[in-house]
Amino acid sequence: MQGILAHLRSKAMLYGAAVLLGAFIFFFSGRGNGNEQLLTIARGPFVQEVSVSGKVVAAQDVELGFSQSGRVAGVYAKAGDRVRAGASLAELENDDARAGVLQKEAALERERASLALLEEGTRPEEIAVARSEVERDEVALAQARGALVEAVQDGFTTSDDAVRNTLDQFIDTPRTAPQLDFIVNDSQLENKVENARLAMEGTLAAWQGSVATLDVSGLPAALPEAQGNLSGVSSLLTDASAALNKAVLTGSVTQAVVDGYKTDVASARSSINAAISSLSAAITAEKNAVSALETSRRSLALKEAGARGSDVAAQEANVKAAEAELANARAQLAKTLVRAPFTGIVTRMDFKTGAIASANVPGAGMVSDGVFQIESFVPEVNIALIEVGDGASVTLDAYGSDAAFSASVISIDPAETVRDGVSTYRSLLLFSGADPRIKPGMTANVRITTDMRDGVIGIPQGIVTEREGKKYVRVKAGDAIAEREVSTGAVSSLGNIEILSGLSEGETVVLSPGS
Repeated sequence: MQGILAHLRSKAMLYGAAVLLGAFIFFFSGRGNGNEQLLTIARGPFVQEVSVSGKVVAAQDVELGFSQSGRVAGVYAKAGDRVRAGASLAELENDDARAGVLQKEAALERERASLALLEEGTRPEEIAVARSEVERDEVALAQARGALVEAVQDGFTTSDDAVRNTLDQFIDTPRTAPQLDFIVNDSQLENKVENARLAMEGTLAAWQGSVATLDVSGLPAALPEAQGNLSGVSSLLTDASAALNKAVLTGSVTQAVVDGYKTDVASARSSINAAISSLSAAITAEKNAVSALETSRRSLALKEAGARGSDVAAQEANVKAAEAELANARAQLAKTLVRAPFTGIVTRMDFKTGAIASANVPGAGMVSDGVFQIESFVPEVNIALIEVGDGASVTLDAYGSDAAFSASVISIDPAETVRDGVSTYRSLLLFSGADPRIKPGMTANVRITTDMRDGVIGIPQGIVTEREGKKYVRVKAGDAIAEREVSTGAVSSLGNIEILSGLSEGETVVLSPGS
């Protein structure tokens, strides 16, 4: 395409030069009054172009970030790296999300296996196996709930020890009118600790009564109580630690004494955190056990009932539900990952391992590799001439006019963009091929070919006159000169106007318009 454009442009320029040469010859050889400049009509190439400037941009240029907040666990690319589409660039700490995906994958496999068995039919030995699986899962659920009861009881024991043994060693009359044994250089914090200790006494007393008779049936009420109480103890220990940091040293309250208290409180906080984690793990284990038992019971029921059409349809729905849950789990995991959306080059990487990343805040960037476009703004006076698919010749300021590149128009914005008070339309052109010389940000000079034909009759636009909506050209035949009406078309880049009718090849026109 580039060669064809160049060839036709060359022919058009030669044709324009021939027009001027003919005018020069007829200026001296013309007859009549001896002053006419004449041109003999001939068909030639017709090229219409629109010249604009623009800027080279990457075909794809994106900013990337995480969909949720968290601590960065790993960064796997740096600025300048070439990466393939789908490559992991960075990720947050996501052990829970990955475990969730594995759990949902396993659940889906169970549902699919149940569907397969249902469709194949059930043998007696399979029913026996299914019953044993239900019994196994019932035992597992009972054990999980027993462990959950123990986790609640351990949470109380740990909390009671942290408050009544650790904190109370530096609090006078802790159960009735708590007062710290040392002066705190923050009266508001001191009052907060003392008031919280008094309130905690009632909490511990009530909690002790509930855990004393706790069994599996009481778990629905005991779990939120335990979680809230552990959180309260944790907050109390945090405030107590802050108070120790502001303790005023005296003769009896030495640095060594305060340091000992700090060590004890830190140990108690660790124990509380461990109790919170244990309770959370026990809750998760119980939920998993419930899910496993429900699945095995459904499987047994299906085997015992035999395969009916409605049963198969119901199990197919279970499979779809499990697929949806897996898709959701994978979507949650994807929120912790930054992946390359296309093959290209990393332009920046601001994420750091161990740092906290905020949701929806870009921390990395990418551009497409080797595929570049030209962004140009075409004035409204020319926009009607341009269409998607038009070819163009491009030169870049960085390499001068001798280095030409080919491109084509790929999009024209339907809405205007006002630039310097002029209505323009954003247009994109795509380079025809990859070229290592092309770089984002370069200034481009573009000539868009909007019309290109051969065998067109064209004359200088200036010799056409117009009166009362009609257009005329002065034609010389022998010694006589007469005006002739013509119809015209487009105007070429050389300033020649296309003659659609009224003139024939070989006729002679006068180059200076009549008065």
